[in-house]
Amino acid sequence: MGWEFAIFLFGMAAEIAIILLMGKGRVYRAFPIFFLYLCWSLFSDGLLYYVRITYSSSVFFQVYRIQLIVDSLMIFALLVEVAWSVLSPIRKSLPKFSWVGIAVLVAVGGLILWPIAGFAAPDNLNSAGLNFFRMQQTAAILRAVFFLALAAFSQVLSIGWRDRELQIATGLGFYSIISLAVTILHIHQEAGTQAYLSLDRVGSLSYAAALTYWVYSFATRPAERREFSPQMQSMLLAVAGAARNTRIALDDSSSDKHRKRRN
Repeated sequence: MGWEFAIFLFGMAAEIAIILLMGKGRVYRAFPIFFLYLCWSLFSDGLLYYVRITYSSSVFFQVYRIQLIVDSLMIFALLVEVAWSVLSPIRKSLPKFSWVGIAVLVAVGGLILWPIAGFAAPDNLNSAGLNFFRMQQTAAILRAVFFLALAAFSQVLSIGWRDRELQIATGLGFYSIISLAVTILHIHQEAGTQAYLSLDRVGSLSYAAALTYWVYSFATRPAERREFSPQMQSMLLAVAGAARNTRIALDDSSSDKHRKRRN
């Protein structure tokens, strides 16, 4: 059995283990997007492996493009889910659709990172290839930035390494940071060399390590969710209130303009 096939089997087994652990502990109720993401990863990993060994490289890349688009959309939804879960201590005090504001912030972050993600692109890529590369790297950078931000403000947000939110973000951030480092180092290497292939293995191992961490995390009991400090609660509610007032003002302004046009 080759090294690549062994990593593939390990990844599939780890994903199945996490899915079963989430089902057993009913964690999927709190993180349904993460649960769906793991199910999707299990399916897509198996599909891509089968297509790669069965069909031509052109067919593989067509399937891979579709997989990457779906994967990017699911990562976007997952980041919104984790950020929304972090706010669980004060969610009842927030407006009903506050999660939409979080989604907008994540989307804006992705748009800001889109041009930055192309800096490490190979020079020989055409327009379609560059967009494909940017999509890959934007998702990876977004995951890494999200993890670093959550870890940096963990004390303020009253979360620790035993909280599910930080555990999920840690796995995402760890393999994203490693994959970004591999991509940057690949710029200075010739494709197909032993050093190039060794770095690819490091990237595969980083995802296997993230899966192993998630297996351990979901096999252990999480910490009780702590409340925010009064100061933090006041600040978050003030921000939410300001955003709500701004939205109402914009709606009123739009309504006034519409009435004036009718008159």
